[in-house]
Amino acid sequence: MKYILIIEDDKGIAELEKDYLEANGFAVSIETDGIKGQEQALRQPFDLILLDIMLPGQDGFQICRHIREHKNIPVLLVSAKQEDIDKIRGLGLGADDYIVKPFSPNELVARVKAHLARYDRLTARETSKSVLQYGDLEIDESARRVFIAGKEIALANKEFELLLFLAKNPDMVFSKETLFDRVWGAESLGETATVSVHVNRIRDKIETDSAKPQYIETVWGAGYRFRSR
Repeated sequence: MKYILIIEDDKGIAELEKDYLEANGFAVSIETDGIKGQEQALRQPFDLILLDIMLPGQDGFQICRHIREHKNIPVLLVSAKQEDIDKIRGLGLGADDYIVKPFSPNELVARVKAHLARYDRLTARETSKSVLQYGDLEIDESARRVFIAGKEIALANKEFELLLFLAKNPDMVFSKETLFDRVWGAESLGETATVSVHVNRIRDKIETDSAKPQYIETVWGAGYRFRSR
């Protein structure tokens, strides 16, 4: 269930929006004060925010700017102000849409659904690009984090880069020389023996039994291979 925050000082409008959204399967909270609304928006894991511009305490433009500094969820501005300059300002601050009052509740619901669907598609696309999943092993490339069965594993910088390179090229055999060149760089000083040292360290951290590795396999006389299954 998607969780929506309405920041709107007109209680009649806020309740109308809430009724229609809840009828369409959303969970909804209402805040009628700008400062309290901003606190809620930043503290709670909402999926979308409906934000009025004219609010007591703090206006919607300021709230939108603060939300964008911390979160990337859809923000829809709602206002009786029809001037283009307000629309341009709102969109320039990072709002995803600008809805002018009075509006059809059904149109509001349709826009909410469209923005949530778009956000879900973008999030899924970004996640699929940056996160590699093999069994219990999860590698988040963008965050440079590694998890085994949901538990985070601390890897040194080169350990992470070596694991990431192998995992992004599954079932391919790489010699120690190739791995050293790809991870440490052709101009780096050192010996290819450091590759074996790092592989052993990675195994100690991610393998259930490092003597019988599930992920990084030694191919005798050839190098190492990351097993995808």
